[in-house]
Amino acid sequence: MTIEECYAALGGNYQQALGRLMNDALIKRFVLKFPSDKSYDNMVAAINACDTDTAFREAHTLKGVCRNLAFDRLDSSVSEITEHLRAGDLATAVELLPRVTADYQLAIDTLKNL
Repeated sequence: MTIEECYAALGGNYQQALGRLMNDALIKRFVLKFPSDKSYDNMVAAINACDTDTAFREAHTLKGVCRNLAFDRLDSSVSEITEHLRAGDLATAVELLPRVTADYQLAIDTLKNL
């Protein structure tokens, strides 16, 4: 799988990533670090612990990583949950978590094929 095919499969914007990082080697270098980022796991743990402040910080961090890597699909779902957490709306965040989880898992599974 090429890096461009990877982006297509995970719902990312390859052209945006290329514009930001300049070449496939650099994109791949940063993309392959994504699975080791703990923001998603920390966000889920905080949501499960009803810790809205920590969940917000972790979601916001994950959103930034997704934006920098141009992972548009995951960025969209994380952005939505981030705004609800920012507002202190943990109940809606809990409802949105399965979508974020599915988008996150799609990204992780796709990156395994890169």
